[in-house]
Amino acid sequence: MEAVIAPGYTPEALEVLKGNKNLRLLQTPILAKYLPGGLDMKKVGGGLLVQDRDMIELDEKELKIVTKRRPTAEEMRALTFAWKVCKHVKSNAIIYALKDRTVGIGAGQMSRVDSSKIAAIKAHGNLKGTVAASDAFFPFRDGVDTVAEAGATAIIQPGGSLRDNEVVEAANEHGLAMVFTGMRHFRH
Repeated sequence: MEAVIAPGYTPEALEVLKGNKNLRLLQTPILAKYLPGGLDMKKVGGGLLVQDRDMIELDEKELKIVTKRRPTAEEMRALTFAWKVCKHVKSNAIIYALKDRTVGIGAGQMSRVDSSKIAAIKAHGNLKGTVAASDAFFPFRDGVDTVAEAGATAIIQPGGSLRDNEVVEAANEHGLAMVFTGMRHFRH
């Protein structure tokens, strides 16, 4: 070993470890506080990506319906299901779903439009009557246009884009219901 990082050391452990002249010992209580459930770490080229674990549950009372059309009860069940699935898919995720199953998943693309198209291709069929979930906000209306063209009737997404008004207007033009969660999933 060249280095040991721990939240603390017993006196006995320190005696054993100090016997190695080239060993570096670091003590950081932050590990004990956050590693069990709070942080998710990934190795990346030249460093480490540390992000909060996505542990927050969706509170339906906190959802904000931002379009003229409200989602139906069945759409709302499908939207909340799709949001749960979206949490576990790599970033730039678009999920097409029904109330009890996913229909198409697209992820890992540089653009939500591409993820939307891939999810539609993976669906191998008609997406009419599905809903869509996006792990992060739609930065442009083209993502909403693509989801509508695929056949989805409602969208759940975090909101928070500088162009939210444009995105909501696109949903209104297509007759879609749109729900903002106020939180994002963004899994690397």
